[in-house]
Amino acid sequence: MNTNIYERKINYYETDRMGVVHHSNYIRYLEEARCFFLGNEGMPFSDFENQNITIPVLNVNCAYKHHVTFGDTLLITVYVKEYSGVRLTISYDVIDKATGNTVIVAETKHCFTNKNLKPINLKKANLEFHNKFEKLKIN
Repeated sequence: MNTNIYERKINYYETDRMGVVHHSNYIRYLEEARCFFLGNEGMPFSDFENQNITIPVLNVNCAYKHHVTFGDTLLITVYVKEYSGVRLTISYDVIDKATGNTVIVAETKHCFTNKNLKPINLKKANLEFHNKFEKLKIN
């Protein structure tokens, strides 16, 4: 199993009056996939929080390609696109498991802060996590 693929089944309550997933839910799916990915890479969010490090979202970019409905299953591939020690960009490819159609292509931009939301350099705050992100980023 590829640790950067998160599988997510669509719930009925996530659909709109037209029977398709409401566009706002995709932001939640990205967060779920990001937490899953970081946990699998040995960096669960709880470890960041225990060290008073937060990873706020600065920007979300999402291109909607196909719709999905109740009962469909998404496969969300997560990867680190850019990492500087201070900023992080994560990319997502979201496909419909049954059809293989691309549902959305998305990207989230983040920074690292302390508990007071002051920007920090992860290399100085946690060298172990810094080194893991360095290995994960796309060259």
